[in-house]
Amino acid sequence: MATKIKYVALAIILLGALTLILSHFCGWNNINALNVSAYVAMVVGLVAYIIAGKKALEE
Repeated sequence: MATKIKYVALAIILLGALTLILSHFCGWNNINALNVSAYVAMVVGLVAYIIAGKKALEE
């Protein structure tokens, strides 16, 4: 189960990063809600990845 959570967390991190890259190249830099949601997705994905990694070590 922890490995599935790690893969989902990596996907969330990549989705946030791709959103930021896309917003930069499309000129959507002034849309704060989009940028903040991408940053939040990256942080949530990173925290989930760390927690899943710790749980995998415990098992």
